[in-house]
Amino acid sequence: MNPRLDQPLRLGTRRSKLAMSQSGHVAEAVRAITGRPVELVEITTYGDVSRESLSQIGGTGVFVTALREALVRGEVDFAVHSLKDLPTTQPAELVIAAMPQREDPRDALVARDGLTFEQLPDGARIGTGSPRRLSQIHAYARSLGKVVETVPIRGNVDTRIGFVHSGELDAVVLAAAGLNRIGRGDEATDLLSVDNVLPAPGQGALAVECLASDTDLIAALGELDDPYTRAAVTAERALLAALEAGCSAPVGALADLLADGQTVNEMRLRGVVGTLDGSTLVQLSTTGPVPQSYDEAMALGRELADEMLAKGAAGLMGERSL
Repeated sequence: MNPRLDQPLRLGTRRSKLAMSQSGHVAEAVRAITGRPVELVEITTYGDVSRESLSQIGGTGVFVTALREALVRGEVDFAVHSLKDLPTTQPAELVIAAMPQREDPRDALVARDGLTFEQLPDGARIGTGSPRRLSQIHAYARSLGKVVETVPIRGNVDTRIGFVHSGELDAVVLAAAGLNRIGRGDEATDLLSVDNVLPAPGQGALAVECLASDTDLIAALGELDDPYTRAAVTAERALLAALEAGCSAPVGALADLLADGQTVNEMRLRGVVGTLDGSTLVQLSTTGPVPQSYDEAMALGRELADEMLAKGAAGLMGERSL
């Protein structure tokens, strides 16, 4: 990191409204920490321009590659990613310097007429491009004695919600965190309980990434790091990696902290893998002491993955396309 305080730090971001919003929040925090100006550098990724489904073009990692290449080429000093978009393998030349405090990890329903999921009619058309959501939405509907139709969709928040406003779909499912970050959380008609729909590993969390060699910047960005968020998402991503799940596989996971009064003393990790029609789910949880290190968080995720594999999760992992 150049010590000249007047030289701007360049923050690489995707160009979507959501990405610009979350990068803007990080930029403000970095300005406050470093006393240096921060400029946003907009980078178009293949995932932004392709209209194909994510499972066809390589999963959500397609949103990350261009940002990482810009970092390695020295075109930007650091980048902000939605953590759920990051592949589980970390390039040696880059480091996640900070995982700020997580937003709401839940999935949100935006439905016509203010309907909740339980109020949706039998046969309702629900839009989602996520195999994970697809699987659990079908299972949730089945538990309510209903059958719903899922429709694959892509696009930004405006595009997705537009399908509901136009009457083309009865509802869409989005990340609550994304709606909240662009100031549209009040448009959600239902927040799906994690007891019914587990989020994507890392959902609601951000990753602030820079070159592993930039020790000054790593130290500065580290002030944004939330250790509980890091422990939780590390365990979730270890579960995902151990299940050998590409980003397109229907895996949900959430680690949450369990408090005894004011003292946080345990972490519960839940995981689910299912068939795309939701007819078969392998869903397990484990609880243990809050991980105090990267290795402990990784071990928690791997341990639960092993249990899920023993219960038949491996047989469900072959279904990778919509």
